[in-house]
Amino acid sequence: MRILAVSAFALVAATATPAFAQDSAAPFNGPRIEAEGGWDHVGSEGDGRSGFVYGGAIGYDKQFNNIVIGADAEITGATTKEGGVEAGRDLYVGGRAGFVVGGSTLIYGKAGYTNARISVGNDGINNDGYRLGAGVEKNFGRFFGKVEYRYSRYEKIDLNRDQVVAGVGVRF
Repeated sequence: MRILAVSAFALVAATATPAFAQDSAAPFNGPRIEAEGGWDHVGSEGDGRSGFVYGGAIGYDKQFNNIVIGADAEITGATTKEGGVEAGRDLYVGGRAGFVVGGSTLIYGKAGYTNARISVGNDGINNDGYRLGAGVEKNFGRFFGKVEYRYSRYEKIDLNRDQVVAGVGVRF
């Protein structure tokens, strides 16, 4: 949790620092790739376990003045376990939309489809669901950093997933 707090502080500090100001070119255009990691909590109705989530994502954004529209695809794994139940890989595909603030900071929301693999003993169960999230992304030239909260819901097994992740990436 300290890593996430430090990452959030660093992004806020960088946003307020004029030395990182970008030129008038749209900094949120084109393809991107990123690595991410953070806190993962899987459970239902107050119960559950926490662990570490790690993975990567690819995406593409298009900036129209101060509005950004984009698409994401992601694969993550997690260390979250309880007894014989283990949260495995999670696949996500969806979109995001946001507003550019201060020329190099993006505040966005996201939504899409997610599919998580939950293992019970030796049996793996694929669970379809949806994901909603929000985040802040700070551009540093071609590189960027982000902090994001996301909520996933899997109806088949009555399961919720909350995650707070920090990520770093590069835009091409």
